[in-house]
Amino acid sequence: MLTTLQTTYTDTRAGDLAWCLGGGQLPALAVLDLRIGPTDLQLRLLGASHQVILGSGEEECSETVACLPGRRTPLPARVAECVHGWEYEFAAQVESFQEEGFARRAQELLALVENHPHGLAGVFPGDPNAFTALLAGGGEREVFWRTWHAYPQEGRLVCTRSSLRLREGEAERG
Repeated sequence: MLTTLQTTYTDTRAGDLAWCLGGGQLPALAVLDLRIGPTDLQLRLLGASHQVILGSGEEECSETVACLPGRRTPLPARVAECVHGWEYEFAAQVESFQEEGFARRAQELLALVENHPHGLAGVFPGDPNAFTALLAGGGEREVFWRTWHAYPQEGRLVCTRSSLRLREGEAERG
């Protein structure tokens, strides 16, 4: 699903993004509710940022990549933690492009996500290459998602990969 976000572009630099596991739901500009295997998953666009919510109630897990108040540490390259019987992994990298290469890559990613049943992308008014996009997948024992945060003014693309895998010996979740 592709949408034009009805907001101004607030994250101004790729280096402003921070990562957070846990915490409550933040106000979203666009939401896509999914069920992948036994897992409920919600993809949320928060302006130039994203939030992914898995499960519900006490079993809820959230990942947020955003400009978070009070957080000035850089986005981590890699994180691995145990969350509610799941193995969570996160990885981030920043890709840099020349202007033409950036525009081409931005449009490729938007085309990939736009018609995917588990994809959500939001484009900011005024620049077709300023966007945030999420794409999810998985099955019975694993859920994964990728995200892209585009910064055309810098020619930078922040790419993240995350997954939750059911730990060996854990009961199936519904």
